Amino acid sequence: MPLRDYAAVFHNRNLAVVLLLGFSSGLPLALTGGTLQAWMTVEGVSLATIGLFTLVGLPYTWKFLWSPLMDRFVPPFLGRRRGWLIVTQLGLAALIAGMATLSPKQDLAWIALLALMVAFMSASQDIVFDAYRTEVATKEQRGLAAALTVVGYRIAMLISGAAALVLVAGSGFIPALGWQNTYYVMAALMGVGALATLWGPEPKLEAPPPRTLRDAVWLPLREFFARPGAWVLLVLIILYKLGDAFAGALTTAFLLRGVGFSLDDVGYVNKGMGLAATIVGALFGGALMVKLGLYRSLMVFGVLQAISNLGFWALASAGKSYSLMLFAVGFENLSGGMGTAAFVALLMAMCDKRFTATQYALLSALAAFGRVYVGPAAGYATDPKQLGLAWTTFFLATFVIALPGLVLLWWRRADIRLLDNFASNPSPAR
Repeated sequence: MPLRDYAAVFHNRNLAVVLLLGFSSGLPLALTGGTLQAWMTVEGVSLATIGLFTLVGLPYTWKFLWSPLMDRFVPPFLGRRRGWLIVTQLGLAALIAGMATLSPKQDLAWIALLALMVAFMSASQDIVFDAYRTEVATKEQRGLAAALTVVGYRIAMLISGAAALVLVAGSGFIPALGWQNTYYVMAALMGVGALATLWGPEPKLEAPPPRTLRDAVWLPLREFFARPGAWVLLVLIILYKLGDAFAGALTTAFLLRGVGFSLDDVGYVNKGMGLAATIVGALFGGALMVKLGLYRSLMVFGVLQAISNLGFWALASAGKSYSLMLFAVGFENLSGGMGTAAFVALLMAMCDKRFTATQYALLSALAAFGRVYVGPAAGYATDPKQLGLAWTTFFLATFVIALPGLVLLWWRRADIRLLDNFASNPSPAR
């Protein structure tokens, strides 16, 4: 690619819009998760009830069920993608502001209902945002669009998580706002996404939307499974980040219990530096993808992800070592960010633009399989009362678990290259 064309990829309004929409996508998550749990804890809500509140996150898992509605129906303003985006963003602002008028101690049932509605509206925003990003990003921009999504999302989670708690309690020159005013601030910040939606272009409608709801449900499935090797690609989606998910499931427990670092150590390094490394990795990976292309990026970043698990194996072997912890956490998050950028770009490349919302929601739900289900398996494997694997054996096993995905990626490299080279839909399989 000529240098002029390479530089032009980075100077694009669509990428700035994707960054801001990534922020809007990440902001509501903590407001129904960790931040809400902290509010309920301070208000004296029982631990059993707080535990039940984790169920309000179920809409994120099942969002593919109503994604066909967002492919089939077009709002009467702003178009199919921006219209749904503005609806969900204004809905989120209103619902979060509604939570600010309540108290978990006195209005627990209403808080639960509004939190569930926030999660539903947030999952709906994610459906449309994933489709919007897939449709506005060119082939060369997929990696950068994925990286900027990660950056915006992580910054928003930091603001609605740690920063929100600082606003509640106050710190130094920051006055204490209290819980309700802090939730009002978070509701106002949803305006960032709304402004980005108005600023961004509506993706070109290259084909009419499905004519019926039945078509919106059935045609995306039929189109995808008509492709050669479709089932193999679905297995690749599950396996590609499986080793990374296994290692990440117990990283915090390993650092605290396995090698004996303090909570402060883990907070500053695993959470603070780890977040920074993930952002740097995503941006670096997205930039490299412009040069490397999809297949080579997936392979290089996947190999680095697998090797990064050996950093924790080395730490488990050596014992408590701050330098090794810095290296292991930094390397794992850096390579994980790079791998995520390439992986999201792969999901984007696999979608037919007639059914982007439905297909991306289904593919991302499948991709979440590893993150959701490896935790219990990892805990069972390392629990002394169960399988009782040593930490060294566990992290060595996570390296081995990462290898089948890389082998499968190499085997289907022609399919990946075909996806990457086919810059516009309809998909090459049809």
